[in-house]
Amino acid sequence: MIENSLVEVIDRFRFQFFRRIFDQVHEREGSLSAMEAFAVEVIDLLDCPTIGQFADFLGISQSNATYKVNSLIRKGYLVRQNSEVDRREYHLVLSEKYRNYMNLLTSYEKTVINRMRERLPQEDLETFDRVLRVMADELMPESDMIKKDKETT
Repeated sequence: MIENSLVEVIDRFRFQFFRRIFDQVHEREGSLSAMEAFAVEVIDLLDCPTIGQFADFLGISQSNATYKVNSLIRKGYLVRQNSEVDRREYHLVLSEKYRNYMNLLTSYEKTVINRMRERLPQEDLETFDRVLRVMADELMPESDMIKKDKETT
């Protein structure tokens, strides 16, 4: 029972995510391709990675990662920021243009959360939040590279 419920919820979020990605991807100058949209999502989850961290996470060569990053910089979705520790190294920082794009993509999650708040008692919401925290913090160690300070509302 829980297996089917969890998979169904994840699939429904994925379905809406892909629908919104493809709705936002347009074939015109400066727009994101589907692969670029996924690349900026990874960069967001890695929280300002270096080019090497980005390449390692995706399992691609550094030159391939650099090519993808340069395209995102040209399109205005990404900027390079020198490291404060080692000025020869730089981090990938998402731009305001990306933030505006991301606000469109997170609207469904916010809709579902608002529906939950309207439909479920506070006690159930708190229990659900605790279950999600245990899942994220303890049961999914493979995802430890993902930043933990993402906004949840």
